[in-house]
Amino acid sequence: PGAGGFYRDFGRSASGEGKVMTIVDNLAGIRAGIRALEQKYGRRPGSVDLLAVSKTRPAEALRAALDAGQLAFGENYWQEAEAKLAALRHPDLRWHFIGPVQTNKTRPIAAGFDWVHSVARLKVARRLHDARPEALPPLNICIQVNVDGEASKAGIAPAEVGDFMAALRPFKRLAVRGLMALPAPRSGLVAQRRPFAALRECLAGLAEQAPQLDTLSIGTSQDMEAAIAEGATIVRIGTALFGPREY
Repeated sequence: PGAGGFYRDFGRSASGEGKVMTIVDNLAGIRAGIRALEQKYGRRPGSVDLLAVSKTRPAEALRAALDAGQLAFGENYWQEAEAKLAALRHPDLRWHFIGPVQTNKTRPIAAGFDWVHSVARLKVARRLHDARPEALPPLNICIQVNVDGEASKAGIAPAEVGDFMAALRPFKRLAVRGLMALPAPRSGLVAQRRPFAALRECLAGLAEQAPQLDTLSIGTSQDMEAAIAEGATIVRIGTALFGPREY
């Protein structure tokens, strides 16, 4: 099943206890689902990490997941993430920026996050590099690939990824870890697997040029199984963990 099958509607108790318990239960269910899919597709146990997509979620919801052992959270907007970064503290907590990077927000993103999954422009990469504090380890980045060639989405064309990676080599405060994609929605496991397979093949083709690459950031609540089947190392799950968004 996809991750979407593991969550229930939030409880509505006045204290909020039902919501907290649902997050804890959802987290346990998603972890169990990931482990089951690793086994089903012959993946090494523990090879797929869960990234909790926490955009629009309050810090209290993140804290419930953190208390249950979730240590990686993904945010889309610096304006929203800033307060959460200040509110949540844990020595092993890791923040992933997964949204479009505005050039005027590269400095706080470079200083506050451990990963950026959505690098698709050399200008943005240069600004992240220049803004990354020297006291911190290199900023982990994924190159965003527009695997479907959608005009409405950012990303590098698969055929151009090698050249883009070569252009990033001088940026020593960036650690290029792998590729990220958000394909167009598809129905059915077979159709969902195709773009992920293309991205996996793209990553494999870069192995000689960049043997350090070890990350495929693919898969959401709707297509987690397809992503894990095709080699995902990070799945980005929001709705299945926190429930439907309330805008």
